[in-house]
Formats: sequence, C-alpha cells, structure tokens
Amino acid sequence: MIYFMFDETDDEEAELRDRWRTLVQERLPAQARRRKDWPVYLDHCFARILLDNAFGMMWRKVIEPPAWRNTPLPVLQTAIDLGEDVLADRADLWALNDASLIMRGKKPRGRKPATRRPGRKRNGRWHGRAAQARRFKTG
Repeated sequence: MIYFMFDETDDEEAELRDRWRTLVQERLPAQARRRKDWPVYLDHCFARILLDNAFGMMWRKVIEPPAWRNTPLPVLQTAIDLGEDVLADRADLWALNDASLIMRGKKPRGRKPATRRPGRKRNGRWHGRAAQARRFKTG
C-alpha cells in the first residue's frame, strides 16, 4: 500500500487535485445528466472508473482513501486525462467501466445505460435530487 502525503503548500499539486475534484464531482456528473446513455452518473462511480484504469487495478489495493489526496501525481494526471478524453468523446466510458468492473471481479455491463433513481438512499447517503435538497436545506 502506498502512503502519500499531499503537500498543501505546493500550488501546482493543489491545483491538480482541485482539477480532479471538479472533474469527478461536477463536470462528469453534469455531462451524465445530458448523456442519459452513459453507464454511470454518480461522482464516486466516475472516480472508480478513472482511478482503476489509471492504476491498472482496483485503486484501493494501491492507496488509502481519500483518493483525491493520496493518489500520486502522475497517476492522478493520467486519471484526469482519461476523464477529459471521456468528456471530449475520445475515450469510451463503457469500455473503461467494463475494465474497472473486471478488475474488481464483477461482470461487465456492456452498453447498458445506468438506471437513474433520483432521491434514493445508497450506503447511508442520499443521491439525486433528494441529496441536493438535503444539502441546501436551511433551518
């Protein structure tokens, strides 16, 4: 297991890690809302796919969570490049997802789009519209 210390004083490193978080938490899920045929739509699924493919194996076998902080910079840059390629339709998200699932010992999904269930609870966390309503609820 690799243990990596994020140097918060290194502006270039901080910028790269911010780019990763923006890509996975905002840009890819936003594109998934427009592309209803994509195999995933949740932020952690995009992170899994990109990191597994960048590492060439299940990322949790290599580094400890949180991935945004502990992924070595060259691997993180590879994952970001893959994500940018997905956004630009230069990389096949379905093939990357299947590769990630196979690395985890699961059956590949093929070209089957994700089943979106807004407002469902998964692993104790709310997803979809219900999650947004809970995050911004005041009072």
